[in-house]
Amino acid sequence: MTRALNWDDVPILHHTAHPPARVAAERVRSISVCLPARDEAATIGTILADIMPLREQGVIDQVVVVDDSSDGTGEIAAAAGAEVYDQSSLMPSYGPVDGKGDAMWRALSVLEGDVVCFLDADSEQFGPHYVSGLVGPVAGPAGAHLTKAFYRRPWSMSGVELPEGGGRVTELTARPVLERFFPELASFRQPLAGELAARRELLDELAFICGYGVDIALLIDAWRAVGLSGLVQVDLDVRQNRHRPLSELSPMAGAVLDAALSRAGILPLSAAQRPPFGETRSALSAAATRA
Repeated sequence: MTRALNWDDVPILHHTAHPPARVAAERVRSISVCLPARDEAATIGTILADIMPLREQGVIDQVVVVDDSSDGTGEIAAAAGAEVYDQSSLMPSYGPVDGKGDAMWRALSVLEGDVVCFLDADSEQFGPHYVSGLVGPVAGPAGAHLTKAFYRRPWSMSGVELPEGGGRVTELTARPVLERFFPELASFRQPLAGELAARRELLDELAFICGYGVDIALLIDAWRAVGLSGLVQVDLDVRQNRHRPLSELSPMAGAVLDAALSRAGILPLSAAQRPPFGETRSALSAAATRA
C-alpha cells in the first residue's frame, strides 16, 4: 500500500536559516566535516577553499578528507589544510576499503566531533552554506538528530546543459522504492544525497552498508532510530556534479535497490556492511584492556 507524497511530512529548512555566523554563535556541540574522496582533484581544492575558513570562524572544529586517489587529490587537500587519511589505513583489520559506505564508516575512527557532516567531494557548485546549513540544526541547543540535503540537480554532459535532469537513480529507483516500502520517508526529495549531518551518537548506532547503498540505508536506519521528528531536510538550492553515462548507472541503482529491500526484510541483510561503530569501538577497548 502506498500513499501520495506529502512534502510537509518532514521539516524543511532553507540553508539561509543557519548562516555561518549564527552557527558559530549558537552551537553547543563540536563539529567535524568529512569528505570521502576518490580521484577528485578537479573539485577538492575549490570545495576546501570554502570549508577551511569556517574553522577559523568558529563554525566547525575539524576537516577530514579520507582519500583513495591516484590523481593527487590527497596532496591538494593536505595543502589546503585538511587532515588527510588513506582510507585503507583506517581500521586496517577490515582489509581493503569496499566502497563509499566503508570509507565513511572507517572515517568515524578519526572524526572527533559531537556532530559529523559528510559531504561529497565532486560538487562543482559548492559554498560554505553546504556546511552551515546542514550542521546548524544539529549542533544547536534544540538539535535535530540528522539533516539531509536536497537541491535542484541540473543536467550537464557533452556540452548539453539543462536546468533539471540530474539525479536519475534517485528518481527512477530510490524515490519509488521508498514510496512502496517506506512511505513515511517518501517525502525526502534527495534520499541519495551524500550531504548530511548527524549526531555522532546516532551514527555510532547504525550499520553502514559498504557501497552506494549507504545513503538510503542510513536514512532508513536513522528514521527507525529517532523517528521523523528527529530528521530535517535542508534546501541547499543547487548541486552540480559530473554525470555518468546511463550505461554506468545500473550497478548504482542495483546497490540502492538491494539496500532498501534488505532494510524492508525482503532481501537478506548484506554481508557487505560494517557493524555499528559504537559496538566496534567498545570491542576494541575491551580487547586493549585485556591485553
